This record gives sequence, C-alpha cells and structure tokens, in this order.
Amino acid sequence: QVQLVESGGGLVQPGGSLKLSCAASGMIFSRYNMGWYRQTPGKERELVAMITSDGGITNYADSVKGRFTISRDNTKSMVYLQMNSLKPEDTAVYYCSAGFPAVGRHFGQGTQVTVSS
Repeated sequence: QVQLVESGGGLVQPGGSLKLSCAASGMIFSRYNMGWYRQTPGKERELVAMITSDGGITNYADSVKGRFTISRDNTKSMVYLQMNSLKPEDTAVYYCSAGFPAVGRHFGQGTQVTVSS
C-alpha cells in the first residue's frame, strides 16, 4: 500500500528556513501528483503546495507564495518543501500527500513545524 513518510520538521526562529522531505513507497511515484498540506488545531487541513507528476507545474497557496518551494525527485521517489522566511503563522503539522489527478488521496503521518523565538 501507499506509504508516505515525512521528515525535517522542527523548531525554527522567525525568518529562518526548513526543508521538509517525504519518502514515498508502495506506488509508482512518477504517476502521482504530490502535495504538502498543513493543519493547526481547530482548523481544516490546508493545501499549501502541489507539484504535478512530471514536476512541470507547481502551485502554491497565496500565504506561502514566494517563500516556499516544492520539488520532487522521481528517481528517488521523494518530494520536498523548502520553506524560507518562516513566520509564526506557518506553525502547523505538515503532511505529505499523493493523488491523481488531485492530491489528497493518501497522506503521511505528518511532521511538526514550529516557528517561534
């Protein structure tokens, strides 16, 4: 079955950077669109970035546009989220997701990102 395992979360100061990684298995990775969601307590899960199966198209939520970059390596079945200029409001559990045509069908267990001084 599809398995997605996130890593790279942690505590970072405002203005800092983090890079999240997601290792995929149990799927033909290059056939799936991939995305990163985030969720805070009491709120719905929010799609912050997605990338098409061939990496040719990316989309971002307005709240992270210009600060976050999603990328993938189909040879390694990995997807990444580079997060720069982090703000306290970016604090959340971040989830890797896979699906086709829309992401959101499969999720990992999540990794906590905390932005605080």
